[in-house]
Amino acid sequence: MAKQTSNFSENLNQSINIINEGTLIKGDIAANGDIRIDGELVGNINSKGRLVIGPKGKVDGEVNCNNIEVAGYIKGKVVVSELLTMKASAKIYGDIIAGKLSVEPGSLFTGTCSMGGDTKDSIIKNEKPPVAKEQQK
Repeated sequence: MAKQTSNFSENLNQSINIINEGTLIKGDIAANGDIRIDGELVGNINSKGRLVIGPKGKVDGEVNCNNIEVAGYIKGKVVVSELLTMKASAKIYGDIIAGKLSVEPGSLFTGTCSMGGDTKDSIIKNEKPPVAKEQQK
């Protein structure tokens, strides 16, 4: 048999953190790997991986990640460097900054949305999108 070798840091990047239904966490979460939330989180999430909010998952706080799929509920600012996918059962109450946005019919969103461009630079500089000037006649 071939011997398999892996180092600890590779396993950390491939880990999946799951918060199951019926679980309530109060506090911030920072992770290098993927996260799935089917329970409830009151706090902020900062993930370098993929985040999935299940149909019964609830987040009350800011979300910052590379990719996110929302089928549940988020109340707070959502910052996604790549793709935000809103399933039909998704409900987001807060501002969105995303590289790309995919929205299924039936999903609900209340707030402002800014997409495209380099989201990481906009976040760091706390820039607001340019406002179009009216043409003077």
